[in-house]
Amino acid sequence: MDDDLIDEGNTPRSRYTRLPGKGFFYPDSLDEERAERRAREAIEGSEAVVVADGDADGLACAAMVREAYDAALDVADFEAAIAARLEDGDDAEGEGDDADAEGGDEGVAGDAESDPDDPTADAHAESPVGLVSAGPYSIDTSLERVLAYADDGVDLFVCDLCPDDYEWIAEPLETLAETADSIRWFDHHQWDPETAESVRDLGVDLVVGESDEECTADVALRSLDHAFDDRFSELAAVTRDHDLWIKEDPRSDDLADYSYWAGAEEYATVVGAYGADLPGTVQAFVAERRVEKEARIDAAVDRAVTHEVGDWTVAVTYGRCSQNEVAEALRESGADAAVIVKPAGSASIRGSEDFRHAHEVAGKVNGGGHPQAAGCKPDIYDDMLDYAQHWTTEGQACKRVILAAFEAVAEEVAGTEDGEDEADDASDAAESE
Repeated sequence: MDDDLIDEGNTPRSRYTRLPGKGFFYPDSLDEERAERRAREAIEGSEAVVVADGDADGLACAAMVREAYDAALDVADFEAAIAARLEDGDDAEGEGDDADAEGGDEGVAGDAESDPDDPTADAHAESPVGLVSAGPYSIDTSLERVLAYADDGVDLFVCDLCPDDYEWIAEPLETLAETADSIRWFDHHQWDPETAESVRDLGVDLVVGESDEECTADVALRSLDHAFDDRFSELAAVTRDHDLWIKEDPRSDDLADYSYWAGAEEYATVVGAYGADLPGTVQAFVAERRVEKEARIDAAVDRAVTHEVGDWTVAVTYGRCSQNEVAEALRESGADAAVIVKPAGSASIRGSEDFRHAHEVAGKVNGGGHPQAAGCKPDIYDDMLDYAQHWTTEGQACKRVILAAFEAVAEEVAGTEDGEDEADDASDAAESE
């Protein structure tokens, strides 16, 4: 493909925000080969391995595990690399703003091609605690790589990840339970009870926090046997502020944005060293990237169309943007729920106090998540023509199937409420007799 076709430099924002980022056009076979190689480099010879979601919550857990093992990388190398990027005006596009908290891509932290002039290029192989970033749909692949490359007796940590079904991860996890010295799993998503029981039956130390009270960083902080400095308690609190969408601490937006735009090794190292108070160089980097972020948010909000579904007002939009901020703007405009359809084919579903069924809607279209924050990727893309239609129609097919899922959930909720009303009426009649 001609590089100019996916170069955003001379393309209007109104056009390039309708298309996926450059990474979408990178062949999966080459991406998998690179991810496999880097996983091997990160895992081989490690004392411990962390498989974590590549967002701020999962990577905060990785920083805590490395701190507990005295295995943090030198933050000075990363700060120098960030300063060099700023000086060169290198505002290379980050793919994080295409990812969902519930989705994510498999890979290894800092999964970029090695640059011999970058002092952090081989950071993934330098710590005795290997870091592998994963999404909920690539847990099995990540566990298989740990099984393939880790030494017997390794300590394994899985953070901020929840499998939809135990059978999906059963084979690699059962073998790892026999070869690893310990497996500890920290999360705050809503687990299926049978899946949780099956994981625990293997001897895995599974700790699941309350999804509406804790983030996974909270769970890791209280579960790891280590006397952490106050910066880690503060890091967990600020991470929770964003992850649960509390929005009381302005630093939480900085952490969330930085986790999207930085490589995972960089993020875990920087927050491990500084906690929630990011250094000046990182703040400058985030501020520079945020100009583009805000413009994309405005474009997505302008594209939104509202629909009445049952008792709910659902705002639906399309584009490459930061889904949480777009959803917040749509809620402030009166929406009970927001759907942000992405050019890569996935979608984010965000709720409110009046809509706590996001995970139920997502579950009907190949996804899952929390009651007020979920993600999905409908199974409607068979070839590139389907994607071409997706881009040129601003995701009309994807929008239709997700709105149909909203309709189905609305009917289920209405049926449940009718049943409860009938039960209440019967109970009242019985008491009157």
